[in-house]
Amino acid sequence: MVKNMNYDTNIQEQIRVFTKIIRKNKKLMNVLKVLEKYATENPVFKNHYVGAGSVNQTVFNYLSGKTIDFGIKDLDIVYYDSDTSYEAEDKIIKDLESRLGDCGISYDIKNEARVHIWYNEKYEDKREPYTSLEDAVSSWGATVTCVGVRLEKGKLLVYCPYGLSDIFSMTIRPVKRCFTKEQYEARAERWKKKWDKLTIIPWN
Repeated sequence: MVKNMNYDTNIQEQIRVFTKIIRKNKKLMNVLKVLEKYATENPVFKNHYVGAGSVNQTVFNYLSGKTIDFGIKDLDIVYYDSDTSYEAEDKIIKDLESRLGDCGISYDIKNEARVHIWYNEKYEDKREPYTSLEDAVSSWGATVTCVGVRLEKGKLLVYCPYGLSDIFSMTIRPVKRCFTKEQYEARAERWKKKWDKLTIIPWN
């Protein structure tokens, strides 16, 4: 476990500790290695992340003394391709499925550039398109889920627009861009049952 972690320390030190913890999750690291290789073969996939729950929950597990992959249901694999056709996304999904095979955990692969298309159709909403992959990651409901990682030349790169202090302090804080109060509260309640040390910041 991380002992005496100063949650207000500088971001470089936080990232150093964060990446050290992430590397302990072997299933996650194996997937990141496959994605790194695929990104060298497919320029569209160069900017990609594994993000959200599988990342922050790895840290929660480490800090809580649980097994490193406790409670992690799947991996969110995201990228951004201006070709928003179903066919283009489906090809990348099938490419990655053939490479990942049985990686010991399920995964969800999305082109964030086309999320608004199927989301608005499914939920009869008017969600605006994301302008970039980083714009998408920055909207994922809570500060702790708005984080993505990928490997480049073996180095773990981290995108964390709201920093990492909330992850290390196990604080759930809302990001109100694309989530509702009900969605946030349901998710927070579900997480609290798995990680009882979480501090939940109210929506209002």
